[in-house]
Amino acid sequence: MTEPRERLFLALYTDEDVTDRLAPLLRERGFDAASAAEWGTFELSDEEQLTRATERGFALLTFNRDHFVALARRWAEEGREHAGIVISNQLGRRQLGELLRRVSRLIDSVPAEEMWNTVRQLQSYR
Repeated sequence: MTEPRERLFLALYTDEDVTDRLAPLLRERGFDAASAAEWGTFELSDEEQLTRATERGFALLTFNRDHFVALARRWAEEGREHAGIVISNQLGRRQLGELLRRVSRLIDSVPAEEMWNTVRQLQSYR
């Protein structure tokens, strides 16, 4: 098994706020993706979600900007690393195609190593 920090391509984990339909669609396109539903991680705190994703080398996609920006700051102050946080504006099920396009552009343009310890806005990948 590849060590989390040794991934070449960005892997993405979607927290429970993001539709669980996204991860299978990403995998159909050849991307490494998982969801909170698939990992059975509903009900975990934001910090536990980020910890689980990082342990597996997955960047975390969320709509929860305020909590995860604060969490990233705190982890940086504590010297803790994470595999990356991607924050999206709230997109509903009817906008799944747009969410898929943006995430695909992100994955195609950002190597896993560049994502570590960063917070990116998904809107930048329209």
